[in-house]
Amino acid sequence: MKRTKLYMDTAVSIQIVTGKSTSEEAVTQKMNQAFEAFQKVEQACSRFSPDSELMSVCQQVGVPVSVSPFLFEPLKFALEIAKWTDGIFDPTVGKIMEYHGFNRHYLTGQSIESPSAATVTYRDIILNEQDRTLCLQKPLVIDLGAVAKGFAIDLAAHELKEFEGFVVNAGGDLFAGGVNDGGEAWEIGIQHPERKEEMVSTVLLSNEAICTSGGYERKSAAEADVHHLIDPKTKRSPKEWVSSSVIAPFAMMADAFSTASFLLGAAEGQRLMEQAGLQGILITSDLQLVRVGGL
Repeated sequence: MKRTKLYMDTAVSIQIVTGKSTSEEAVTQKMNQAFEAFQKVEQACSRFSPDSELMSVCQQVGVPVSVSPFLFEPLKFALEIAKWTDGIFDPTVGKIMEYHGFNRHYLTGQSIESPSAATVTYRDIILNEQDRTLCLQKPLVIDLGAVAKGFAIDLAAHELKEFEGFVVNAGGDLFAGGVNDGGEAWEIGIQHPERKEEMVSTVLLSNEAICTSGGYERKSAAEADVHHLIDPKTKRSPKEWVSSSVIAPFAMMADAFSTASFLLGAAEGQRLMEQAGLQGILITSDLQLVRVGGL
């Protein structure tokens, strides 16, 4: 059974390998629960909706605010990666994203302009895990685009874990559980950065995630040579890679590390993946493939 819905500006498809003893009703119920995970994460983490939990929190500076796990968990992971990369990966990049034109809701077309201090970093966000609160030290805009989709994929995969096999695919970022209809690992293609109908490589996955960050995916309408992957220190888009695909045990990790390795550039990006024990395929600006982790 396979169905597709739209969430997070992305077509989300879920495919399930159903056993003969599983009723269609039971499969449909689980599939709906998996889709609901995307809805909950989008309502919590959207930077483009003024009424999202994230944007509500960003209006409150200097006071601890209790937040849901749908916002707390991806933000916590984003801050961990920010520390690991010394701020090259930084969820406070939201205002810079707005400046470059990434400020329009994909459904309503409504644009958003948010207040922010002139200089902010991830260190201006204080999390209290015991109370599950968040406190902003300065006015700033949090962007969770590099972790929220992966987090939603992981929640959806959790709903489907009882099935023999399944794939949760959110625009090419996916988790492949179990095995396919033939009882084998899922064969996943990695898209060519310039010719969308072509694959540059394939990988076999079972109970693993793969996420890709590509400079070709979302271009700035405001400035040439700027895409949605922006170094918060230079406020520009790196050009060493055109694509970074990372395989990890869960999708939020693959999502964050694909973005971080893209932002870090050639040597540091590979080193980050190797330090984390991850596999991946990076594509240089002249379309050369660099395989990491024994792929």
